[in-house]
Amino acid sequence: MLPRLESIKQARIKIGLTQQKLASLTGVSTSMINQIESGRCQPSYSTARKIFEVLWSLDSQSSTKAGDICSKDVAKLKSTDSLHDAIKKMQELSISQIPIFEGIEVVGVITEDGIVKHILDNDETERKRIKLSEIMEPRPPIVDYNTPVKTLVSLIRYSKCVLVSRQSKIVGIITASDTLKLVD
Repeated sequence: MLPRLESIKQARIKIGLTQQKLASLTGVSTSMINQIESGRCQPSYSTARKIFEVLWSLDSQSSTKAGDICSKDVAKLKSTDSLHDAIKKMQELSISQIPIFEGIEVVGVITEDGIVKHILDNDETERKRIKLSEIMEPRPPIVDYNTPVKTLVSLIRYSKCVLVSRQSKIVGIITASDTLKLVD
């Protein structure tokens, strides 16, 4: 099912295409594009599909990617670090989650929420003894550097962060606060 024809003009302008350029890319005349956008013409299904496919393709090429908004300085902890180490690092860096690594592999994440659960039950001596491997949450999702940000919105809502990889190496992290970079 295709979107409404009224959305063609908005999508074209968002991408920065002229009617003439869209016509050229789709093999449809400029006057036909003009008539479709103004509601004076109902194109065939195949013509409408061709127009939307070109718009979708160009939009995905020009849209913001995960690598564009991620924080490049990824704080890291090891699964053998203590709860105390995590608290100290989070306070130092003013962050609310840190991925946990074993070598170059991400094995989990520690978050403010997870820490709060354990602070109440343990004194400082215990916090120095508790290893992150005992209390860490599951590994956060990892996406490719070129993943369109639009596809990340639901991931950010359900996980505390999303890690960004390039050539199998973690190069960034996206948190809810990083998504604020999308607001104009």
